[in-house]
Order: sequence, then C-alpha cells, then structure tokens
Amino acid sequence: MRTVVFLCDHQDEGSFGFVINKVYDHTLDELMNDLDELKLPVYYGGPVQMDTIHFLHQYPELIPGSYEVLDGIYWGGDFETVVTLIKEGSIDTSKIRFYIGYSGWGSGQLNDELKEKSWLTAEATRKLVFHRKADEVWKDALRHLGGDYEMMANFPTDPQLN
Repeated sequence: MRTVVFLCDHQDEGSFGFVINKVYDHTLDELMNDLDELKLPVYYGGPVQMDTIHFLHQYPELIPGSYEVLDGIYWGGDFETVVTLIKEGSIDTSKIRFYIGYSGWGSGQLNDELKEKSWLTAEATRKLVFHRKADEVWKDALRHLGGDYEMMANFPTDPQLN
C-alpha cells in the first residue's frame, strides 16, 4: 500500500529495485557489527534476501565498484570504503541510503503486473530517491505525474473513512 519502488534493473530474466519510502525499524549500527557510531536510518528495500544490506549513493568517484543505475544515482560498491568515508565525515549522509533486502520479480512477472495496472509508474529522480522525508515520497511521486494522479496524493488510505 502506497509503496514506492525505485526500479534499478529491468531485464527479460527479471527485475529488481528498492522500496524508497519505508523506513526500517532498526538503524545501521543495530544491524551490523562494529558500526556503533553509525546510527543511520535503514530503509526496507523489499522482502527478498532480508539478510542483506544494499546502498544507493551519489559518490561514484569515492566509492569504487559502484554501478550507475540512473544519472547521478549509484548502487553498491566497496562497503568498507563507505564506512570509512562516513566515519571521516567525507560524505554527506543525505546522499547515501541503506536498504535491508530488495524487491525482485522473476522473468516476465513485472511486465505482467504492469499490464494489469498493478503499478503506477513515474520517472525516478534523485530528489525522490534521496528524499528527506520518506513519508512524503509517495505523494511527491504522484504530484510528479500530475493531472488526476496529483489529486490521489490527498486521498485517505481508506476512502470509506472520508
């Protein structure tokens, strides 16, 4: 319900991305050993491989091994380098997001869901992916679509309660 997924890869073999508007109930230091000073938020990336941590960032020149997903948005890279850079204060933590798990679809599954109109699609932007308020991402994505979709941003979760 009102989940916004940043789709990182979409191939015939399958697709994957990260939920960008659901904050997980633990911080990075609570999920990983030896990161006591890194009390950074972690987002619920999706239900697949909930024992993995992923990250999106805007620092390809500082984090080796990252993959450009969209202009100015990078996935992954050397995690130890990330930890060092954060501890040194060399990167702005508002330009990096950590996710537990990811969202995934098997071959043809996402295409079928799109044909069924199970998802609304909007063009991803750095502003949405690194939004300062996770609870506003869904509304801002709808506003980005404009028209009738923009009105939906103000609909209650359960229209019967209106």
